[in-house]
Amino acid sequence: MSMFQIFSISGSAVSAQSQRLNTVASNLANADTVAGPDGKAYKARQVVFQTLPLGNAAQDDGAAGVKVTQVTEDATPGRRVHAPAHPQADAEGYVTYSNVNAVQEMVDMISASRSYQNNVEVMNTAKTLLLKTLQMGL
Repeated sequence: MSMFQIFSISGSAVSAQSQRLNTVASNLANADTVAGPDGKAYKARQVVFQTLPLGNAAQDDGAAGVKVTQVTEDATPGRRVHAPAHPQADAEGYVTYSNVNAVQEMVDMISASRSYQNNVEVMNTAKTLLLKTLQMGL
């Protein structure tokens, strides 16, 4: 593996974690939303990753790293609250809220943020090593 592949691998991980952070932000922004006129509440979304090993012949560009394969919706039913006076209440007087768990989303955000930071640190370390290698040749 060449030193330059490290940038490609870490760069793909940074990109994937960035998409994960955006998904978490969207989930948190919709944590307390109620069902719309169609009766469906916001569903929490999760990012699914796939690793791309080195030397994988099935890949077109031969790149290794990580990629986002899909963004899935959580099938857990939304929280129902009895509030007959609410304008979005159904015929039984219940309001359906999104199924977003704010605590779990905060944990995911911290995890994604740390993964992002670690991959940036890998790129910075590789850059420093390449610069030191160039200085040795002078």
